[in-house]
Amino acid sequence: MKIQQIRNATLRIEYAGKTFLTDPWLTDKGGMGTFRARAGLFRCEPEKLDIPMPMCGLPLPREQVLEGVDAYICTHVHPDHIDMAADGTIGASLDKNTPVFVQSMEDAHAFVRSGFKEVTVLYENSRLNDIHLVKVPARHGTKIPCGPACGVILHHPCEKTLYIAGDTIWYDAVARTLRTWHPSVVIVNACAAVLLDEGRLIMDDADVEEVVRTSDGAKVIVSHMDNVAHATISRAEMKKRLTARGIWENVVMPDDGESLNF
Repeated sequence: MKIQQIRNATLRIEYAGKTFLTDPWLTDKGGMGTFRARAGLFRCEPEKLDIPMPMCGLPLPREQVLEGVDAYICTHVHPDHIDMAADGTIGASLDKNTPVFVQSMEDAHAFVRSGFKEVTVLYENSRLNDIHLVKVPARHGTKIPCGPACGVILHHPCEKTLYIAGDTIWYDAVARTLRTWHPSVVIVNACAAVLLDEGRLIMDDADVEEVVRTSDGAKVIVSHMDNVAHATISRAEMKKRLTARGIWENVVMPDDGESLNF
């Protein structure tokens, strides 16, 4: 498989002859706006209210990101995982004829209302040709969930098993997924983003260590870095922390635009 970090949780994944684009947040730098502009939806620390997101531009042209994509995977409909227009429609830059895999009927309706023709809710037996896609649990907040989210397993008899953990903290269901599927590659979202009501939304360095210690030698990819205002750990800081924990050699943290082969 080949995994290219695009930006935030957006990844191009070439797997068993198909190309997936996960959580396609493709707006221009600053295109989502600020937390102050979305005050009715999210509450963050005052010093982060006026930081436009995404904080970085795309590392390559949008057309190149989208070229040859066979399916989109949207782990949840949040404005840092899918482009959202003022009229409530989503995914304006995406090909509406490309299949989309989503976590729930509610998310499916959002894509259908936005003009997408083939939207599939992930279950335990979802497939794209002979690639098996499995929805697995996620917990998107340490205090209260910041809405539902999910992880996804990609499985194929001729490929290594891939676990896309999605927006989740470390908890028992993540450990159970690792022990059930024994993935060779695990992608974690780990900038430790924090909202006032929900708490920490995704993994921090301690959670990454739990993944490494539980994953039986899997290569762990640290993603969802350096692009949202409510992040509390940068790539540079994460490297320091994981080095101090003695697990840096078990982890890879690609820059935006960087590709990895497994």
